[in-house]
Amino acid sequence: MIAFGSVASLLGMVLLWLTTLIPMSKPLCEGFLNDSCNNSPTTIQFLILHSSFALMSVGAGGIRSSSLAFGVDQLTKRDKDAGIQESYFSWYYAAVSMSSLIGLTVVVYIQDYMGWAVGFGIPVILMLIATVSFFLASRFYVMAEVKRNMLSSIAQVLVASYKNRFLQLSQETENGTYHQEKGSDLLMPTESLRFLNKACIVRNPSQDLTPEGRARNPWNLCTVEQVEELKALVKVVPIWSTGIMMGVNMSQGSFLVLEASSMNRHITPNFEIPAGSFVSFMIVALVLWVIIYDRILVPVVSKIRGYPAKLGAKKKIGVGLFTSCLSIASLVIVESIRRKIAIEQGYSDQPEAVVNMSALWLLPRQILNGLAECSNVIGQNEFFLNELPSSMASLASSLNGLGFSLASLVASFILSVVDRVSGGGGHESWISSNINKGHYDSYYCLICALSFLNFIYFIYCSKSYGPCKDRRK
Repeated sequence: MIAFGSVASLLGMVLLWLTTLIPMSKPLCEGFLNDSCNNSPTTIQFLILHSSFALMSVGAGGIRSSSLAFGVDQLTKRDKDAGIQESYFSWYYAAVSMSSLIGLTVVVYIQDYMGWAVGFGIPVILMLIATVSFFLASRFYVMAEVKRNMLSSIAQVLVASYKNRFLQLSQETENGTYHQEKGSDLLMPTESLRFLNKACIVRNPSQDLTPEGRARNPWNLCTVEQVEELKALVKVVPIWSTGIMMGVNMSQGSFLVLEASSMNRHITPNFEIPAGSFVSFMIVALVLWVIIYDRILVPVVSKIRGYPAKLGAKKKIGVGLFTSCLSIASLVIVESIRRKIAIEQGYSDQPEAVVNMSALWLLPRQILNGLAECSNVIGQNEFFLNELPSSMASLASSLNGLGFSLASLVASFILSVVDRVSGGGGHESWISSNINKGHYDSYYCLICALSFLNFIYFIYCSKSYGPCKDRRK
């Protein structure tokens, strides 16, 4: 999957790069602005552009869904016991964040000052090097055996348990047998979600099983392992859902740029921080938090206690959610003060005006956001990969991304509701295009309240879940 994703991403990047090299692949324009273009893009030109985006999106999905889990496969049990796996989760996410920072700063700078051909060409070269390196190192990789398609396995359990829904489970467990995978240690399914156990009950061995002991129809009879895999997935869903609100909080970055644009961004009389660059502070803070935790806090605390010390996965998630509440709360205070100053200075009808307030007051929010995302995302990845069976590793590493994708939809829904409710009856919407007339502080307060309720919800889910696997030893 990583190989497929790498090749797809490379092809997409090459295709996008070619649009800057081949004149016929794009409309003829005299300048950057649309007004200078005499011709509209043709269907073929749109097809080339969208195909490049599609290939890069598919490639990114292939790489991101498997690379984290594949890295865990390379670690031995000794490595995991020594705490290397925890460090791997942290540094993996730090590396991904640093690559985003480089893309938002260095690559964008090159595109602006050296042109699109060079700006798009450099990522192509880097992706080519990464793809070739991945294939050259193939003989060194630990390849975990793929037992079955996980999505079809989940569907089979659901279908089989529904087909067998009229079975009397209590009677079957006394006299019946369960279908087990060859060489498996699982003899019986657990008592949680007992209705799913009906999917693995063997009613008539001669009819249900082949001479080799396999199910004749996997949509009628599943193994105990398949049932337990689905149960494990269902069990982590409540904790997974707490990350959605975290994603909603993180998606407020566009408003941060709007606020930064209306504040004094000068560090010196001759140097001004671009409004869009304030997002970079969060990435820098995230990487610094990883370094502080992994290289300072963990070694120091371990030395003081005399044994390896670390935060558990659920504690990391909780720290991230609580810090996220503090982050948005700081934004409520800053925006309230900024709006008050703007009105006092007579800028109510001038949203582009710069108020006499330093944009550096936005940094506490970015620093706290860096800690929140660092702790929560790393904690979630660690939690899912540890709690779900190893056969579900790729699915486990994709859950966090799925949560953040869903968070974007939730954030859009909240925005629509707030705009419709607060802007009704001729009133100015909280999220008005005029930042000085709107009430972004009230909107942030709503997000803060929802985040705090989400944190309470996480505490309940965490206690209901019980101890993690690494705490049960």
